[in-house]
Amino acid sequence: MLELSKYKSEIRPDWCPGCGDFGVLNSLVQAVANLEIDPKDLLIVSGIGCSSNLPGFIHAYGLHTLHGRAMAVASGARLANPDLTVVVTGGDGDGYGIGLGHFVHAMRRNLDITYIVMNNQIYGLTTGQASPTSTRGFVTKSTPQGVTEDPINPIALALVSGATYVARGFSGDPKHLTELIQGGIKHKGFALVDVFSPCVTWNKIDTYDYFRQNCYKFNDSSYDTVSMDRALLKARETEPKIPIGLFYETSKPTYEESDPVVKLGPVVKAKLGISDPTVLFKEFY
Repeated sequence: MLELSKYKSEIRPDWCPGCGDFGVLNSLVQAVANLEIDPKDLLIVSGIGCSSNLPGFIHAYGLHTLHGRAMAVASGARLANPDLTVVVTGGDGDGYGIGLGHFVHAMRRNLDITYIVMNNQIYGLTTGQASPTSTRGFVTKSTPQGVTEDPINPIALALVSGATYVARGFSGDPKHLTELIQGGIKHKGFALVDVFSPCVTWNKIDTYDYFRQNCYKFNDSSYDTVSMDRALLKARETEPKIPIGLFYETSKPTYEESDPVVKLGPVVKAKLGISDPTVLFKEFY
């Protein structure tokens, strides 16, 4: 295991005291240290939101992109340089709302990317509006009479969209979360780790106490993580408690293994095949 200090950033997290995202950051750092991934071989990509500030808080390559566009940027980086370990971090609004289209297409392509979503069921950065995972009836600034839609089920969506590693954790259980993130990074293919990450400022319903009382770990010798049918049933389970753990893992060719250009090697290391670049430059004069 590499020393955790190798991943220490000069920028300290500016999240609200008690924010669930602290637990996610710590679990991610522990996971990459356990896997001995050197910071120079690690890229963290994010969109916009409280959770999307995470790349600045870890010593590695980082890209803080546009709202909902983290997966598009990460896909390009992964295809250009498959030698990098690419991790995307963001929130439920960024990934399941504004960036939903990119999320689905990255899964069906089975890009070798790990996506960690800090799911707090609210828009925190913009001070408390309903998000795609807010439950029906939830009162927020944007829904003063309560949310009128059913929430997105990210686990079920990931399963039917082609993700080959699908898990859910809780930031209040860092040991378990570290195991899930570590498994997702080791997995060859698209990995989703949805994380219940409480917003202590704007969401007074989905709190640490709520998740501790209403979640349970289900992975044991009787659960088959290869069964899609069983995973879908488990994904729809909300009563009497919400399951957290590894829902599904399977193996199939990644996009990188199938794309004819990427199969030739990292694009960033390919030779241009131009003996005299000045000839090319003159065409643009």
